[in-house]
Amino acid sequence: MRRAVILDTGPLVALVDGRDQDHRWVVDQWSQIEPPLITCESVISEACFLLAQTRTGSAPVLEMLARSVLSLPFRLEDHCRNVRTLMRKYADVPMSLADACLVRLVEITTHSSVLTLDRDFKLYRKHGRQVIPVIMPH
Repeated sequence: MRRAVILDTGPLVALVDGRDQDHRWVVDQWSQIEPPLITCESVISEACFLLAQTRTGSAPVLEMLARSVLSLPFRLEDHCRNVRTLMRKYADVPMSLADACLVRLVEITTHSSVLTLDRDFKLYRKHGRQVIPVIMPH
């Protein structure tokens, strides 16, 4: 069974920005993943904002969406209560909207892992107590 990969902002930025310190690691991971990668609009927004300040810019992110390399099945409107609950639970971290959406996406996507550079995903739990499978540098 194919494991779905849920994409966080950090790896998306590192993939596009060749100057990013994690670029090589992400390129290696990316080569082992069958598209599409699943994410949410909050991640796309964060990545485009961060990449706007680089030579590459955000166009490659939008191109990945256009070519269906990235998929956006998550609608915040449909999961607003769950996301709000997660953000309250992890307010001391603090949890961003994008992270809360990704945790919720993991909860509703069976057999999934999060591709991330964010160590907070080691703290977050799906369905209250279950460890979230992550793909991250050691």
